[in-house]
Amino acid sequence: MPLIEYRIENRVAVVTLNDGENRFNPPFLQSFLDVLDEIVEKTDANALVVTSAHEKIFSNGIDLEWLFPYIQKGDMETTKGFFYLMNKLFKRILLYPMPTIAAISGHAFAGGAIMSCAFDFRFMRSDRGFFCFPEVDLGIPFLPGMIALIQKAIPRQTFQELQLTGKRATAEECEARHIVLKACHRDNLMNEAIQFAKGLNKRREVVAEMKRRMHGEIARIIDEEDPPVIESGTFSV
Repeated sequence: MPLIEYRIENRVAVVTLNDGENRFNPPFLQSFLDVLDEIVEKTDANALVVTSAHEKIFSNGIDLEWLFPYIQKGDMETTKGFFYLMNKLFKRILLYPMPTIAAISGHAFAGGAIMSCAFDFRFMRSDRGFFCFPEVDLGIPFLPGMIALIQKAIPRQTFQELQLTGKRATAEECEARHIVLKACHRDNLMNEAIQFAKGLNKRREVVAEMKRRMHGEIARIIDEEDPPVIESGTFSV
């Protein structure tokens, strides 16, 4: 089974993340980028829905088990390359030339929650899963590009609470706090997200230009961002 696969349903590209907890490492990130490129280049899709095949996890963010050995060896070339690739994915989703929907089918933690903020809209499973930024407990401050992405999607006061407390928010809380558009039971999540996407059959070039104008400053911050400084197994900026 491929790490990431997609199907086309009435001009909606439905992407499924198949890599277990969908943690970020180079093969996962590159596969995701390749699929996004293929959808643009080889299909007539005008909307994108992304979900996970895992029974309870959407994405748990950075694959620390993969990353930390490179940090411990002092391999900064590989480490920096990883962060550049992750930012490339975030920016690709942010500026994708069609409306994008994250169908959050379980836990969205850390980088997984940040990635979901790059999408235009979010639906979230209500019967299982939390939305959480645990970085305050992990000792990993957000990079400026991450902050800009999150503030695009989440009201500032809500982000401040989630960032400083590490609170695990339910889908109902996320809907009430305007993080997700709708909380849905697992049985209805994909139908709700896909039906919403089908109503977004817009011209790609118009959507792309709107996003460039709306999110250009966020994209600039991401492009100019240096990877975090890593000392003694902790991240700092």
